[in-house]
Amino acid sequence: MFQSTSPFLLFDFFRVPYECRDVRSDAHVPGAIGFLYSYADGPRLFWSIAPCSPSTDLSPDAYTVANVRLFGTVVPDVALEDRLAQLGGTWRRDIAIRDGRGNTAGSIWRRADGSVFLPFDPDEIINTYLSERYKTLGRRAPLVRLEGLARASYYRLRPMLPRSAQMRFRRSFSKVQAKVPFPAWPTETALHDFYRLLFSFVAEIAGEPVPTLAPWPRNFKWAVVLTHDVEGAEGSKNLLQLLEVERQRGYRSSWNFVPENKASADEGLIAELRQGGFEVGVHGLVHDGRDIASHRTFKSRLPRIHQYAERWQASGFRSPATLRSWELMPLLGFDYDSSYSDTAPYEPQPGGCCSWLPYMINDLVELPITLPQDHTLFEILGHVDAGVWLQKAHFLRDQGGMALILTHPDYIGNERLLSSYVKVLDEFADDETAWRVLPRDISAWWRRRAATTLRRVEGEWKLDGPASDEAAVAFVGA
Repeated sequence: MFQSTSPFLLFDFFRVPYECRDVRSDAHVPGAIGFLYSYADGPRLFWSIAPCSPSTDLSPDAYTVANVRLFGTVVPDVALEDRLAQLGGTWRRDIAIRDGRGNTAGSIWRRADGSVFLPFDPDEIINTYLSERYKTLGRRAPLVRLEGLARASYYRLRPMLPRSAQMRFRRSFSKVQAKVPFPAWPTETALHDFYRLLFSFVAEIAGEPVPTLAPWPRNFKWAVVLTHDVEGAEGSKNLLQLLEVERQRGYRSSWNFVPENKASADEGLIAELRQGGFEVGVHGLVHDGRDIASHRTFKSRLPRIHQYAERWQASGFRSPATLRSWELMPLLGFDYDSSYSDTAPYEPQPGGCCSWLPYMINDLVELPITLPQDHTLFEILGHVDAGVWLQKAHFLRDQGGMALILTHPDYIGNERLLSSYVKVLDEFADDETAWRVLPRDISAWWRRRAATTLRRVEGEWKLDGPASDEAAVAFVGA
C-alpha cells in the first residue's frame, strides 16, 4: 500500500503494509529527507532525518505540536527553506511547533498537493519515549551521573537501614518526585497521542483508512496480565494467599523469584507453581540493585542468572526495583523483560516508556508495567482503596491497551492492598473482551504478530504469517 525510503517505525509497530525502497535520488529528494507515499503521483509525507545544514546547531529538546508533547530534534523553519524549495511546489506553514517557553521553534509544512513535511524524524521521537531518553534532555551530564551514583549508594546502604528509615526516606523523596511534570501519573498519553498525530497525516496521504494489525488476537479488545515479585521470606509465606484469590476467580499469574535469596526462591514452591499452570520468572540475582549497575557486574552475574532461568524454565525477567538500562536489557538473553513502566515517577529509577502496549528492544519483547506498583500506591503514597487501579484499568480497556499489574506478596499484610487487589480481579473476571493470559503468552503473541504481514488481494486484506489464523485487521482513519 505504501512505499517508504527507509524503515518506518510507526508502520513496523502497527504492522502497516509497506515496501522500503530508497528512491530519493530518482525522485530528486535530498538525502537528509525521508518520505513515504501511497500513490506515485499522489501526496507524500516527508520528514527530516538529519540537520539540513552543517552549520545548523541542533540538539534534542522538548516541544509541543497540536497539543501533543514530543521530544527530539526539530529543524527550525529558516533551515528548511532551501530544502523545501528543492522539493518543488508551494509550501506553507501549517502547524506551529513550540518549545518549552511557548515560542515557535519550527513548523509542520503543507504543500498545495496535500503533501506534508515534518521537521523531525518520527523514529527518533518514538525511540526517545520508549528508551526514556527524554529524561536527559536539557540536563547536564554530571547531574544525571550524580543521580545514578546516589541511587547506587542507597542500595548499598539499604540492607543496613531499618525498614522504618527506608520508608521515611521514600515518602519524603516522593514529594520531590511529584514535582516532575513528565510523565504524568497515573496516566501519560504523550506517545500514543503522537502515534495518532502521525496516523492522521498518513491517512490523508493514503486517501483511505489505513490497515493495521490489532494489538490482540481474535475478538479480544485488551489484555489483563498479573505478575508478582517475591522478595523474601514474608513473600513466600503470603504467596499461597494471593494464589488462592486468583484461582477462585479463574486467573493465572507470573511469579518472579530472587534466585540467590533462599527465603524467596523455594524450589519446591516454584515447581508447584509451574505444575499448577502458573509462570515463574527471574527477579534479578540477589535484589541488591547491582545487576545492571555497570557492565562489569552485569557481565559477571548474567551466567548465574541464566543457570536459574534454565532450571526454572523461565522465559521472563524483571529487574529488582525495576532498575533498567536501554543498552543492557537486550543483552539479558530472555524472551521478554518487564522492568519498564508506562509512567513511574515515584519509583527508585523514575521515568516511564509511555507505552501501554508491548514493544521490542532489539530482539527482546518488553512488557511494560501499566498499573501503579502496589508498594508505591499504598505504602509510599498512602492510598486506601482500589480507586487508582480501577480508574487506570478502565482507561486501558477503553484504549485497547495492556493492564499489567505488579504486586508483592511481601506487602499483603497491608489489608488495603489485598482488598484492592481482589476488587480489581472481581471487576474484570467476567469481561469477555479481556485477554487474561500469562506474560509469556503475551510475548509469544507479540512475536507472532511481528512476523505477520498484510497484503491486499482483489480489494481485500489478507494475512500472511504465524498469526494469520488469530490476528484481526483494524483500520485507522476509518
